Amino acid sequence: QVQLVESGGGLVQPGGSLRLSCAASRSIVSFGVMGWYRQGPGSQREMVAIITSGESTNYAGSVKGRFIISRDSAKNTLYLQMNSLKPEDTAVYYCYSNKFGTDYWGQGTQVTVSS
Repeated sequence: QVQLVESGGGLVQPGGSLRLSCAASRSIVSFGVMGWYRQGPGSQREMVAIITSGESTNYAGSVKGRFIISRDSAKNTLYLQMNSLKPEDTAVYYCYSNKFGTDYWGQGTQVTVSS
């Protein structure tokens, strides 16, 4: 069993930055893919960014150039650096991982971008 615990969410002003962390309960070296998803009010859950074990990354068009996904295997942690935040980024952000074909999800952390 793998547990994912997110942290770092909160309230920030437009143009600000925030860094989300996702701590895994065990080594992420064998994880095929990890990523961040989000769901805004009245919206469908969407992929924000993903990273593979081979370090390949993919971003949603709305966050390209502003967000950076990374993983630190030594710390068993996934990160999402969010810069130049916009009100449209307001959502619950979820950490995701897939290990040998099994999906795992974090509990979600609220990110609110507002003046």
